[in-house]
Amino acid sequence: MEILKVKPNNLSKIAKKAIKLIREGKVLVCPTDTVYGLVCDATNKKAVEKLFKIKKRSLTKPVPIFVKDLKMAKKLVHIDKKQEKFLKKVWPGKITAVLKRKKDSKLYGLDKKTIGLRIPKYKLILELLKKTNKPLTGTSANIAGKPPSTRIKEVLRQLEIQRHQPDLIIGVGNLPKSRPSKVVDLTIHPYQTLRH
Repeated sequence: MEILKVKPNNLSKIAKKAIKLIREGKVLVCPTDTVYGLVCDATNKKAVEKLFKIKKRSLTKPVPIFVKDLKMAKKLVHIDKKQEKFLKKVWPGKITAVLKRKKDSKLYGLDKKTIGLRIPKYKLILELLKKTNKPLTGTSANIAGKPPSTRIKEVLRQLEIQRHQPDLIIGVGNLPKSRPSKVVDLTIHPYQTLRH
């Protein structure tokens, strides 16, 4: 498990390495606009399986997905005009929207009928999404049942002792205090908040 610390002068170098590793099917810990997250190519079955092992997450519990823009989202899910209007107001940002998935969306670690999607408001993750041109997993970097964290030391403490570990940890120190994203189900009317 390699740990890289982001400094003002090395962000593009770290981003290049992260992009290469994601393309190779590796799992990374990355800072996001909410908490530290576990990021990998959501279209790579082996990578997603590894993520579930690292997180000790039940395979029946789906992971949310980061997308780079609405165009990418529309390839994966059905979005009507009303939903699009809502998404344009809240994205990029801390809202994960649950939408009906398209039958041909080749993603792993998901519910069969829906996907939780989000465009994050975080430069590094957006860069990874843009350069890999893939939907990426956007689940918190913690062991299932333990709290997600904005503190890099807490993330390391949880992951260092595990048998399965991420391939790279990108640290920026402690993130501003935040909770994981708010989850809103857009498949029902009126829309329902599943997690505040």
